[in-house]
Amino acid sequence: MLPERGLAGIVGALEYDICVLTGDYRGKTYGPFENTLKSLSGLRPLLRGPLYGVLGNHDSLRMVPAMEAMGIRMLFNEHEPIERGSSRIFLAGVDDAHFYRADDIEKAASGIPKNAFSILLSHTPEVYQQAAAAEFDLMLSGHTHGGQLCLPGGIPIKLEAVLPRSMGAGMWRHAGMMGYTSVGAGTSLMPVRLNCPPEISLHTLRRTE
Repeated sequence: MLPERGLAGIVGALEYDICVLTGDYRGKTYGPFENTLKSLSGLRPLLRGPLYGVLGNHDSLRMVPAMEAMGIRMLFNEHEPIERGSSRIFLAGVDDAHFYRADDIEKAASGIPKNAFSILLSHTPEVYQQAAAAEFDLMLSGHTHGGQLCLPGGIPIKLEAVLPRSMGAGMWRHAGMMGYTSVGAGTSLMPVRLNCPPEISLHTLRRTE
């Protein structure tokens, strides 16, 4: 669930080239979503540049037409090149792999040149092994909320995901692929966080050559 007023005071001051959204735009997994779309509509003018997103397990496919009408390019097991001059990277996104199990990483990666830098958006980081096998360089995810309720030091009491605890929040690496799991800006089930502050992640990519 997105806390609109808190986000509005932060995102407008950020500088970046593209913005990506990794799902769970509403708190409940069922029912009306009009208020969620209203919140997104209010935030959209503050988000500059290209905007890409994937759906999470709390989201409905019926939200997509309105989101794309706002200029949010939703990725469903597909990829798109992002070009700057003669250089380009590939951004791919998969549908929810946690609840709906509608992800197809192989399809999303199909057609990406082997030597190209590629990024995968996946709502849940649980598909890290498949993403590394498909030779993605970086995977950006959410879903876990970092546990939301954590022991001192940010150690999650419980992760609603099947993956190593070290991948539940922040940066990690698997088989040569870098990953980052955002703890998110909102909450799930209960409007409370403990030892797990919300975040908006700003990533800088640099050439190694």
